[in-house]
Amino acid sequence: MPYLLGIDVGTSGTKAALFKDDGSTAASHTIGYPLHHPQNGWAEQTPEDWWAAVVGTIRAVLDMSGVSPSDIAGVGLTGQMHGLTLLDERDEVIRPAIIWCDQRTGSECAEITSRMGEKTLMDITANPALTGFTASKILWVRNHEPEAYQRARRILLPKDYIRFMLTGAAATDVADASGMQLLDVGRRQWSPEMLSGLGIDPELLPQVFESPEVTGQVSEKAAAMTGLVAGTPVVAGAGDNAAAAVGTGVVREGTSFTTIGTSGVVFVHSNEMKVDLQGRVHTFCCAVPGAWHMMGVTQAAGLSLQWFKNQFCQAETEAARAMGTSPYTLLDAEAARSPVGAHRLLYLPYLMGERTPHLDPDCRGAFLGLSALHERRDLLRAVMEGVSFSLRDCVEIFSEMGIAISHTRVCGGGAGSALWRQMLADVFGLPIVTTRNQEGPALGAALLAGVGTGVYADVLTACDRIVFADPAHESLEESRTAYEAIYRVYRAAYPALKDLYKELSAL
Repeated sequence: MPYLLGIDVGTSGTKAALFKDDGSTAASHTIGYPLHHPQNGWAEQTPEDWWAAVVGTIRAVLDMSGVSPSDIAGVGLTGQMHGLTLLDERDEVIRPAIIWCDQRTGSECAEITSRMGEKTLMDITANPALTGFTASKILWVRNHEPEAYQRARRILLPKDYIRFMLTGAAATDVADASGMQLLDVGRRQWSPEMLSGLGIDPELLPQVFESPEVTGQVSEKAAAMTGLVAGTPVVAGAGDNAAAAVGTGVVREGTSFTTIGTSGVVFVHSNEMKVDLQGRVHTFCCAVPGAWHMMGVTQAAGLSLQWFKNQFCQAETEAARAMGTSPYTLLDAEAARSPVGAHRLLYLPYLMGERTPHLDPDCRGAFLGLSALHERRDLLRAVMEGVSFSLRDCVEIFSEMGIAISHTRVCGGGAGSALWRQMLADVFGLPIVTTRNQEGPALGAALLAGVGTGVYADVLTACDRIVFADPAHESLEESRTAYEAIYRVYRAAYPALKDLYKELSAL
């Protein structure tokens, strides 16, 4: 029986998951690592931490499963998008990676827009210049750390750094590369016009592949470190959201998923390239060759709840450790004791600025309506509701674009919360569906590996064979009506605060 290994290089940790060819999980293990904030709005990680976690998780799943490494047909990679990893002539990391949620590059985005023009950006990259994207990070290093930039010989995304460590191959996939703002998204190749206009040497960039294509094989050195067999194929894979789409079966026209991970996403698959000319949602290539997806992004979705837990819920964290359970299980139960609307308390989830729909690196999180009445349970519920409202903003934009969503599948850590799933159903006014296998991006990466190594004929065939949906959470009329009124107030909050955010950022 062939096995497939999916590796997900996330923001809070790396997961390795080993699957049988029927999609069942043989073993799964996650190792975490820190996220560093050198300044307000900055976000960095150490690439060597990613690699150490990959080595540790692969060894763990091999030990846990008892599977012979020779039975692994292929390895698929996925992970956080947009991160900038720079390697020198010795293939050593030059500086910490600037990751997706970093907001330092506002002036570089203005520089990109000035150099290229808004229309050219939309025509080629399908998106305006954004602080989260990789191109602005490259320019920031060039502008502020010229010595580091001069030493750079390779530019890699996070999962592609792992590929390089596994195989020695410098490669990426069209879905992840779409988020660099250097790819011609319609033609699915690096854009000579963007590279020339921004003065970026194309030799720094990896080769681009479609997601199911084989990009290299596990090297002897990586095999000795991980326990894998040298020569095991490694496929291109995809950025986390494109891989999650495969892992949840969202691979056909008009299908959708919502994820609550560190960030939050509403994702829609399309066989045609569609672009929001206002740039509020992204258009990228997807993991299905010849297809695209649109996605709206909430910068701090699960990150908001994680931040609240880390700062204010030490007692629950300790209790959960003693009980052998997740602290989020206890926080869920506490939040459920607060009513819909959390006693008229709103939370704006802008801890790391925001993408959809505001495109504002300067906005920040806020509680509105806080009073002496409120208890911690209310703040917890308000955080979950605020993230749900932010994701509802994405759904509204798709509606404006004429993209109808009949239901949405959910994945990510937040999908494990029945309270949050019901909240999404009530806020969206849509059925919310989970899939039987909850591995999401890791499963998607493994299925892409299966396609690339011939275990499955193509991506759609793999999903039809492996991915099955559970019964839907239907929206509750009373809660849906209440949330509609609260959402109207939520929508008014950002415009009222926008100018104040600018003033705060200038202090």
